[in-house]
Amino acid sequence: MKKLGMTLLFSLLSVGVSLAQCAMCRSVVESTVSNGRSQIANNLNTGILYLLSMPYVLVVVIGFFWWQQSQKGLSPRDVMRKKLKQAFRQV
Repeated sequence: MKKLGMTLLFSLLSVGVSLAQCAMCRSVVESTVSNGRSQIANNLNTGILYLLSMPYVLVVVIGFFWWQQSQKGLSPRDVMRKKLKQAFRQV
C-alpha cells in the first residue's frame, strides 16, 4: 500500500514533466514559434499527449473487460484463453 501511495504521489508531481519533448521536436517547435507559427507547436504537443495517453486507455479498457468477465464467474485466465482462441479463429 505504501508503494502504491508513493507511486501515485510521484505521478501527480511529475505532471509538468509530461509536456517535455525530444531535442529534435523541441528545436522544430522553437524555430516555428520564433517565426510566429505557434499552431504547429500546439498541434505537436497535442499529438504527443495523445500518444502518451493511448497505452493507459488500452490498459483501462482491457481491465474493464477482464473485471466484467470475472463477475460472470469465469476466472480471468479462462476469459483470456477464450478471447485469444476467438481472436486466432478469426485470423
